[in-house]
Amino acid sequence: MNVHSNKAGRGAAKVLPTKKPTTAGVKLVRGRPLVDDKRRRILDAALAVFAARGYHGTAVPEVAEAAKVSTGTLYHYFAAKEQLVNEVYRDAKTRLRAALLDDLPAVDPYQLDQGRAWFTALWQRLGAFAAAEPDAFRFLEMQDHAPYLDAESRQLELSVLAPLFMAGQRLASGGDAPPVDVAIALLWGAFVGLVKASRLGYLTLDERSLERAGAACWRMIAPQLPRAKTDPRSQRTSKG
Repeated sequence: MNVHSNKAGRGAAKVLPTKKPTTAGVKLVRGRPLVDDKRRRILDAALAVFAARGYHGTAVPEVAEAAKVSTGTLYHYFAAKEQLVNEVYRDAKTRLRAALLDDLPAVDPYQLDQGRAWFTALWQRLGAFAAAEPDAFRFLEMQDHAPYLDAESRQLELSVLAPLFMAGQRLASGGDAPPVDVAIALLWGAFVGLVKASRLGYLTLDERSLERAGAACWRMIAPQLPRAKTDPRSQRTSKG
């Protein structure tokens, strides 16, 4: 509230309540601004519909209906269905990239415990994103986007995979581990399978079961470092 003093004459100080802005009719969606923005509403509605029905099973008027706008309004913001799905993809993928990679520590190939800590952090972040944004995860990771992704969307996909690939290379360089592309496919496939099985009611994916699954996946891809292997950086230091 604002406090205003009126010192004219003998008037006492007045306390005037400030009217609070109303949020009636405005829905707060995770990670989005609290505004009634039509473009934002269309993107959120399209994400939910694409996640449930897939790209080919979705008609543009269905997205417009879910967003509570006219089909003409939707086409004002997005000229074609393919443009819409690419915008939805980039919007969700950007949030996934931030959730996975922001402030993620680097991998030290000569410190296996640090490698496991890096993997555990990544696994936990992936689990948190899937729990917080189930529609985004279902849309991004459970559908085949290759036929309609444009160059900008493909570049964004690479910006997510490249840091993981490079970290995997550093980790694999420290010992005997599967090829990085194979390891990524194994881990991603395992996580997607867990989420799908949970969604279908075949298992309960709680924090404990997710932790145990992550530990099993780490054992599957962890490099087996030779006992005698030492960090060459320490050798250089000792010689110096």
